[in-house]
Amino acid sequence: MLENKDSGKTSISQLGEFGLIDHLTKNFTITQKSTVKGIGDDAAVIASESDKQLVVTTDLLLEGVHFDLSYMPLKHLGYKAVMVNLSDVYAMNATATQITVSIAVSNRFPVEALEELYAGIETAAKIYDIDVVGGDTTSSTTGLIISITAIGQAAKEDIVYRDGAKENDLLVVTGDLGAAYLGLQVLEREKEVFKVNPNSQPDLDAYTYLIERQLKPEARKDIPKLLAELKVRPTSMIDISDGLSSEIIHICKSSDVGCNLYEDKIPLDPQVISTCEEFELDSTTIALSGGEDYELLFTISTEDFPKIKGNPHLSVIGHITDVKEGTHLITRANTKIPLIARGWNAMKDEE
Repeated sequence: MLENKDSGKTSISQLGEFGLIDHLTKNFTITQKSTVKGIGDDAAVIASESDKQLVVTTDLLLEGVHFDLSYMPLKHLGYKAVMVNLSDVYAMNATATQITVSIAVSNRFPVEALEELYAGIETAAKIYDIDVVGGDTTSSTTGLIISITAIGQAAKEDIVYRDGAKENDLLVVTGDLGAAYLGLQVLEREKEVFKVNPNSQPDLDAYTYLIERQLKPEARKDIPKLLAELKVRPTSMIDISDGLSSEIIHICKSSDVGCNLYEDKIPLDPQVISTCEEFELDSTTIALSGGEDYELLFTISTEDFPKIKGNPHLSVIGHITDVKEGTHLITRANTKIPLIARGWNAMKDEE
């Protein structure tokens, strides 16, 4: 490998754009039958089974907006960037099959840094059984930018949209909520401590789950398969990227319905509860507005309740009402308050 004698690192310019792409993608292997042609031509070629429909989603991650490299390792960033996209595919009740990866990068990043980023992408591809079939690299003057497009497939009758919720349907969520946001708060706090005292060594043992949920989230690939095994077809579904309240409101608006969400039914990890107490934060507010949980939120017919009852992966947290009733949170004190979307908004003005 070519090296810069001053730093021992390889500059991107030494490889050039096509050399860089070849170098970063040389370890990617093809496992999906539907991948006819991957990296190495003008476009990828994907075969679609005659009874399947394609699902396509894309996300853009910008340094300084979506991630902070002072505490986000590049390998974790590559992994997380894939998860963000796969989560949207699973939210359609589909199977993810391929991704494309495009990056814009400044010359402050050596090739070795990008190797770390792509190692995370490669790890995600192996674990989630997806093929990396293309992408692009270009230069950036504003830091690192990552754009990933994910492709999936599902039978037409299996695809679930946001607009199918009906009155009396049950509101169901996977996993637990709020941990990713609190992980971010812990990391931000330690960053400020480090600025004051660079010699300080943080003790993060009490926050391991929270930090993992922020730095290395997992998309819920298991849920479409689980629901199929339980013979449950959700009436609507969405992934929780912006916060529970925002996602519930998305479903209600798309389906033209209202809902009642019960505060005491929202699933919280013990680490979330104890860290909220430490930070003097309200755990319900964190679960409603935190975001980046990448759990799935869906509605089911009441007839399907016996099929999911007691399942450790699923929690019934409310029910769908007539649109005239609006969207409400029923508190532990049995008070009914309007549900407001206060989740993550990438387009909001800086204060």
